[in-house]
Parts: sequence; C-alpha cells; structure tokens
Amino acid sequence: MQPNLSLATQAWRFVVTGGFSAVVDFGLYIALLAVGLHVNIAKTISFIAGTTTAYLINRRWTFQAPPSTARFIAVCVLYALTYTVQVGINYLFYTTWDDKPWRVPVAFVIAQGTATVINFVVQRAVIFRLR
Repeated sequence: MQPNLSLATQAWRFVVTGGFSAVVDFGLYIALLAVGLHVNIAKTISFIAGTTTAYLINRRWTFQAPPSTARFIAVCVLYALTYTVQVGINYLFYTTWDDKPWRVPVAFVIAQGTATVINFVVQRAVIFRLR
C-alpha cells in the first residue's frame, strides 16, 4: 500500500529528483556535444540517462510505489512521448538561436521544463495514482 503523500510533497520530491536527473542529462549532453556527436544523438543518449535516473528515484522516493512491470511499461511509453516533445523543442530552439552563445542551456531548459510538467502530471494522475 502506498503512503498518502500530499501533492505538495510529491511535487517537491519530483522537482528535487528532476533537478538531479537534469544534471545527469545536461552534463552528459554537453560532454557528448564536446566530442562531436550530432545534437539529436547527444540529446537522445543524455535523455535516456536522465529519464532512467528520474524513473528509478521517483518510483521509490516520490511516489513510493512497488516495482511493477505495468508501471515500467507505462513510464517507457510516457518517456517515449516526452522524448519526442523534448528533442523537438530542444532542436527548434537550438537551431533558431544558431549564432547565440547561450542557445544550448536555454534550449535545454525550455525542453526539459516542458517534459517535466508533462511527466509529473501523467505520472501522478495516471501511472502512480493511489488505488
């Protein structure tokens, strides 16, 4: 049985987890760009690392849910959707601000922020909802 954590507690934990996962994502993204990978390949690899980190921490700490194959599959489907959203938004802003030195972090933050909101709402309302 899951504890009945408040929306505020879950949101705070989700943000903390997301911040840590974003550091994993962004750090790997910058490293992969530095070694010359295409922006979309770098973002794909870093996204997988960041979202895997987020899922593992959120399942145990934020939503305190037991392991479940159905939940894992649902999160994979959600992450596939947010991957598409995130890479698309990142690429849009990355290419729009082609000559701006701040394009990488700003495009990343906009894309990450959008994906974070989608992830929290769907995970809390659907995937990890109390039964």
